[in-house]
Order: sequence, then C-alpha cells, then structure tokens
Amino acid sequence: MTTNLEATVLVAAANDRRAETIREALHGKHQLRMAASAREALSVANQLPRPDVIVLDASLCDIDSHTACRELKANFLTADIAVIMVADAADADQAFADGAADVVTDPADAHALRARVGAHARLSQSGSRIKQLGALLQAGSGGRDLAQVHEATILALAALAEHKEDNVHNHLLRTQHYVAALAKELRFNPRFSPELTDENITLMFKAAPLHDIGKVGVPDAILLKPGKLTAEEFNVMKQHTVFGRDAIASVERALGASNTFLRYAREITHAHQEKWDGSGYPQGLAGDAIPVAARLMAVADVYDALISRRRYRPAFTHETAVELIRQGSDEHFDPEVVDAMLAVEEKFRAIATRFRDPD
Repeated sequence: MTTNLEATVLVAAANDRRAETIREALHGKHQLRMAASAREALSVANQLPRPDVIVLDASLCDIDSHTACRELKANFLTADIAVIMVADAADADQAFADGAADVVTDPADAHALRARVGAHARLSQSGSRIKQLGALLQAGSGGRDLAQVHEATILALAALAEHKEDNVHNHLLRTQHYVAALAKELRFNPRFSPELTDENITLMFKAAPLHDIGKVGVPDAILLKPGKLTAEEFNVMKQHTVFGRDAIASVERALGASNTFLRYAREITHAHQEKWDGSGYPQGLAGDAIPVAARLMAVADVYDALISRRRYRPAFTHETAVELIRQGSDEHFDPEVVDAMLAVEEKFRAIATRFRDPD
C-alpha cells in the first residue's frame, strides 16, 4: 500500500494553462498522470494501477466533464474512484448529481484543490486497507459467529483516525458508554423500544467508537487547526461524515453483505452531525428521519466535546454541558433523547470521571 504522498492522481484538462495550474498545485504531493482529453482520461482510468483520485476540469470538450464523470461512475472498474470536478459554482449541483465526490469552484484555488485531493486520496487508501481487512476477515470467519469480525473491524477502523487527535482513545470509550446509558434509559419508551433491544444496544455500543472514522480523510492542517475554521475549511471538515459512511460501506462490499452492527456503524458515522430541526449535515435530515443510533450519538458526542479541553478553550463543567444540551432540545437534539440524558446525567458524570483524559 502506498503512502498518502504516493497517491496517484489522474488530472484531465484540455486547457494547457489550466493543466499547468493544477499540476503546480499538486506537484510533490502525489504521483500525477495527465490527460489532455476526456477520452484519454477514461482510457487511463481503466489501466492498472488505477488512480486513487481523478480531477476533471471544466475545459474538457471532446466529452464534457459531466458526461465523463457519469461514464466513470457507470463503469464497475472505475466507479469507486473519487472524482473531483473543477467547475463553476452554478454547475456544482449537477456535478454531485453526476457522481462527483467533490467540487472545487473555478477558478481553482491551489490550497483548496490540494486539501480536497489530499482528503480523497487518504480516504481511497484507507478504503483499500479496509477492503483488504474485510477480505481477510471473511476468509478467516469460516461460518463462525460474526462477533469476532465486529471486534476486529472496530479496532482496525478506529485505529485509522486515532493518531489524528489527542486523547482520542478516552473519547471513544466515554462516548460509547454514554450511548449505552441513553439507550438503556430509552428502551422502554414506545418510540424507541422496537429498535433498542438488548442485542441492538450492545451493537450500538460496539459501533459508537467509529463515529469519527471519516476524519482520517481530513487534512491535519484543518483537523488540528487551533483556531476557528474558515468556511472553506469547515466544508472540508464536514466531509468526514461522508468519508466515514463510505469506509463502512467498503467493509460491507468486501464482506459481500451487511448486518445490524455495520448498519449502525454506517448510520452513526454518516448522521451523527444531523440536527433535529434539519439544520445539520451532510443531508439536512430532520426529526425521525435521523437514525436512532445517530440521535443518541449526537448527544453523547456534544456532551463529551463540551467537557473536554480543547486547544482553543478550557473544558466546560458537567453542569454547563448539561444545561447547553438542555437548551438544544427540539433544535439540535431529539427532545426525548435529551430527557433521557437529564435522567441519567449522574451516569454521564461517572463515565466522564472513569475515563477522564490524562492531565
């Protein structure tokens, strides 16, 4: 497996000046393969080794970039390759509809292009590792209970992002115990009882540590920035939910099937930043359209973020964190999940103390 510096990026641009601009932005960061037309790019993309990321510029004219993107996504040999389109802002919605993983607004800013390509290169390479893991797990399972597959997948996936931030291990332990405490409090609530069986609560507990696995695809310069993110940087950060979903989906594809554990992992990674009132991301889901596991994770994750020290602020007290979550009821959070948190807040306090970060 290559390192991120050795990721292969195929750049398709018919305009020489634009091609040189993109080349300069990515030079020294990746192995570049250049194509002067869409047809050439489609041909190169089918050759081994296939690129990790494809950048399609709007200057393509033999086949326009939108058509080229659709053809790449329709071909099973290239469908999994992340396509980044350099296009006018007005074309962004169409680009995503065509299957593009990301759009850099024309004229392309070198910093934005490097960040987007780097993020998708990381995701591609991490996905390859996960596929290999899935194949090994599948070969070794031999029809045995999938519990061992669950445990190994959790450890492997969580390890991908663990090096990115300080004290991640304790954060993972705390949040999975918060999720379990909320689920146990809500299991007799008629709105939640069909989902929150004892078996499913155990699977949610195991899946919870994967909630931020998609951060492996976020550049360190953004993830570890001590101050406030710019709008452009925040847009990159928001993609961690999509990266996480895609990572879990790659495990499902490698295993040739899904199961309840992987479903919870996918729902948690993709939807834990959604908000009850529809103002969250990445899909703007609202109310019960947000999966139950993700609604529990949202409260657990925000509480833990509030009580944890950050580079740019001290930790809030338990009392302040609880009050802020209470204020977010019916806006950020499902109000009944907030009620459950208020009912078990002393359990939250005990969990935070048990797994507190080192000084």
